Amino acid sequence: MFFKSFFDENLAQMSYMVGCQRTGEALVIDPARDLSPYFETAEKEGFTITKAAETHIHADFLSGARELAHQADDVKLYLSAEGDEDWKYQYLDEVNHELVKDKDRFYVGNVRLDVMHTPGHTPESVSFLLTDEGGGSEVPMGVFTGDFVFVGDVGRPDLLEKSTGAEGTSESSAKQMYESIQRFKELPDYVQVWPGHGAGSACGKSLGAVPSSTVGYEKINNWALKTEAENNFVDELLEGQPEPPKYFAMMKKLNKEGPALLPNDDVKRLSVEQLKSENDEQTIIIDTRSSSDFSDGHLEGTINIPFNKSFANWAGWIIEYDQDIIVIADEDNLIHVKEALESIGLDRLVGFVESDEIENQKDLETYTSITADELEETYRDHDDYVVVDVRNQSEWDEGHMPGVHHIMLGKLKDSLDDIPEGKTPIVHCKSGARSAIGASILQAYGYKNVLNLQGGFMAWAEKNEPVTS
Repeated sequence: MFFKSFFDENLAQMSYMVGCQRTGEALVIDPARDLSPYFETAEKEGFTITKAAETHIHADFLSGARELAHQADDVKLYLSAEGDEDWKYQYLDEVNHELVKDKDRFYVGNVRLDVMHTPGHTPESVSFLLTDEGGGSEVPMGVFTGDFVFVGDVGRPDLLEKSTGAEGTSESSAKQMYESIQRFKELPDYVQVWPGHGAGSACGKSLGAVPSSTVGYEKINNWALKTEAENNFVDELLEGQPEPPKYFAMMKKLNKEGPALLPNDDVKRLSVEQLKSENDEQTIIIDTRSSSDFSDGHLEGTINIPFNKSFANWAGWIIEYDQDIIVIADEDNLIHVKEALESIGLDRLVGFVESDEIENQKDLETYTSITADELEETYRDHDDYVVVDVRNQSEWDEGHMPGVHHIMLGKLKDSLDDIPEGKTPIVHCKSGARSAIGASILQAYGYKNVLNLQGGFMAWAEKNEPVTS
């Protein structure tokens, strides 16, 4: 048997390839939209990808299953038939597929996959228990858990309610998760656990950074597997879940209906003059340079999302799916920016401007960062200024400055009316990275004198009391 894991650090997403070395067939579990890593691995190892399987209808990335079925010959998709009618795949007429339910099994060569229905994160969620019959084994080696069990955590049950408006489903889903975990705990301790996400994913609240585990280890160390009483489990699972990114609702919709096939259009290079003419409500301009470069000088109306591991997440919060997108980026990095946007279905990238062209312009807009000392000595008690905390709700609940406004960064663009009229915002987060994005949003929407708190809440809390919770 051949086994390889793939990790998309932009979304903290895990996918897997399993191959039978006797038959030369390979299966991909939860494929990402960028299929190149799977094709490259298959070619290198001498496999033909013949199958793909999904653990559930994903909310945090655009699935590559439909794309794979169209790009590769005779690929068969194995998709969940569990759950209610609201969450059934709608593009099945155009692909070779088999719908699977609990206790079904299928093979890739001589490697067997047994289906376990594991609802809780979503009603249709399944896990795949792998047994290498070709290697002579009669016992399972591992289980692909998707967003059911992670290292150190389990999938959140509140996404259907918070992202898709399915009211009242959080508690019932948490109870389903409890029942699924009891069944999971019956697996042998030696069975390896191959989750769908690692640390950094918004699909749980405390995912571990280790990429894999075992059932036995999780029984000892995972809070969810150690909590015996159902009511205690439900309360703890629902408490403190982070805000689901805005784009999650769109991912559910697109993955259910069938993700669009990837566009092959080249991204058009634009001059600064052309860029200025494109600056309207139907187009959003994202500057991917560092926050320090952006604050030192940028084009009016542009929004700064530095290209790093958090880029796709914040792009999904800020960019609308009916907007054309232009990015300011280094040409060498453009392909990676494009892939990150496409990984969550933001396909309308129509142009780019080379970063160097911005830095050579005159009359650029800037914004100022202030220190925690300056905040206390000059600004916080001044009637012309208002402090805006853009951290997550859980961070705010743990402690915040007295008398400040809380607007989570992802909601800032749609919450400008919550900022007191006539006041200059001073934006802060935990350390200064998210607030820099927030400062760019506010400046793009008319708050020209916005200030950013350097070092964020941590710098302020080191020197000031009290912290309100």
